Amino acid sequence: MRRICSISSLLNQGFVQRRVFNKYLINTIRPYSEDLSSPKPPGPLLQYWKLVEQGRLQHDPYQETVALALEKLLGRLEQYEKDMEGYHIKLAEWEKNRENERRRLLMEEAEKNQRGDLWTSVNKRRSELLERWAFRKKSEDIEPGVGKWVSYLNRERKLDSLVGRRPTAPPAPKGLYIYGNVGSGKTMLMDMFYSATDGIVKHRQRFHFHEAMLKINEAMHKLWKNQVEEKSIQSSISSWIMNLPFDMKAKEWLAAEERYKQEFQMKNILPAVADKFLVDRQAGEKGASILCFDEIQTVDVFAIVALSGILSRLLSTGTVLVSTSNRAPKDLNQDGMQREIFLKLVDKLEKHCEILLVGSEIDYRRQLAHRSIDKVHYFWPLDGTAQKEFEKMWCQVINQAGGEVTSSTVPVMFGRTLEVPKSCNGVARFTFEFLCGRPVGAADYIAVAKNHHTVFISDIPVMSMQIRDKARRFITLIDELYNHHCCLFCSAAASIDDLFQGTEEGTLFDIESFQFETETEGAKLRRDVLAEGSVSSVGAPAGITSMLSGQEEMFAFRRAVSRLIEMQTPLYLEGVRSLHPYFQRNPQNFGNHSYSTNTVQHQVS
Repeated sequence: MRRICSISSLLNQGFVQRRVFNKYLINTIRPYSEDLSSPKPPGPLLQYWKLVEQGRLQHDPYQETVALALEKLLGRLEQYEKDMEGYHIKLAEWEKNRENERRRLLMEEAEKNQRGDLWTSVNKRRSELLERWAFRKKSEDIEPGVGKWVSYLNRERKLDSLVGRRPTAPPAPKGLYIYGNVGSGKTMLMDMFYSATDGIVKHRQRFHFHEAMLKINEAMHKLWKNQVEEKSIQSSISSWIMNLPFDMKAKEWLAAEERYKQEFQMKNILPAVADKFLVDRQAGEKGASILCFDEIQTVDVFAIVALSGILSRLLSTGTVLVSTSNRAPKDLNQDGMQREIFLKLVDKLEKHCEILLVGSEIDYRRQLAHRSIDKVHYFWPLDGTAQKEFEKMWCQVINQAGGEVTSSTVPVMFGRTLEVPKSCNGVARFTFEFLCGRPVGAADYIAVAKNHHTVFISDIPVMSMQIRDKARRFITLIDELYNHHCCLFCSAAASIDDLFQGTEEGTLFDIESFQFETETEGAKLRRDVLAEGSVSSVGAPAGITSMLSGQEEMFAFRRAVSRLIEMQTPLYLEGVRSLHPYFQRNPQNFGNHSYSTNTVQHQVS
């Protein structure tokens, strides 16, 4: 078999030593203890086999297949990076020549218009009646702006003949779409690949679904705001038009043509967002781009429209996508929302990605937890003894962090801020009600997670239908704390396994109905995208509610429980110092925090 031959070759070369693995050795989810600061990180396959050899992972054939595919993709990226560097040099030259030719054509048209004004003024009275008669009926059928539209398209055709069409990008290596059950190792494998691309690909980004959707919202909001205020348009006009040797009328015509061009391009807002969203290319930096996208979902109409527009643009322009999901692409949209747009998205994913299943039914996070030695990180129930132990742990961590406990604020997307009631050198403390009982959302939780390596959350209740919104926010909060690799301490009313079982009011329903809880929700921006941005008449803005099935509900529960369990385990906690953004921004604090924890959860008696 290909797998055996590939691994055998690595073993024969001395990269890995084979050993007999105990059947109780289990798989965790991320290569937490890897040294990611080395100049050339090992590839995903070697990372995987190193963890297997160390006894941190149990060999899993599905995971090995994905690791091997990621290793092959990594091997193709170095040449692709060089090819894309050459392509972007050609593209920059083409864009420069095209813009110069476009301005030359505009100036020629402006000069003709200026010469024609004299003839028009002399013959104005004579032609007035003739024009009225000739265009009386036609004008009724001509849509406003059609003249500018025809002029714009004719000019674009001329530019194609003068400069040539846009250079063709070199064929991109196929990315990977990795799907499977909760806890099967999808995120681990993707993160192994992402760490291995450091130093190979200049432009690389990793996003979780929540953060990606918020950034798309933010980018769209900025584009619309710029269009409304017309600041960028006016500055670009004044920079080259105002000094031309034409009269004011000709300059006004040029300004109107420039404005129409930008307005025309703004109608295609999602491609415009994609061009600036994931790859922030600085001057002179060219090359390939990689997008690692964790937990692709289509929870509502906006997600389908936005993902279709953004990913289609990125894949068409050479971005390599490596993504994870709980479902195969064709199964993402269980309720048939915006089917035509969704099918286009599926077609793009299947064309540009190899679809791979991590088919294990085992939640390896839970198995790892069962091997851990009891030590308190998750305190339950909410009685006096548990609370005392929780307070004791808070004091211990604060003493270790050093400094004074104060209140602070952290910046949030869309220009907002969030208050942190208690914080000290990257350690923060909140109540459940403060974080989940108010109208906050993923943007706030991302801000908390990015700015604090350790988070204490107290007074977590058992989730029920009565607090469904709070439960939904709590799941989003856990997602972001996990994605940013925070150390988490909790005091709760029940064990992790019982936290989402519901109460006498009944079990939870539709828990993963993700909605944007930001200041842009309900604004003209989102309604326009859904009502006008290539959305068919089938979907109406009033119907933007998630219609997730019971299976999606189970995914949400299982993911939250699985991640809460993993966040208490030694292997996860060992990686906080090397993987959390706080220590990457403040390497001088790297040695000031340690987490000697071997726990999943513990009931304080």
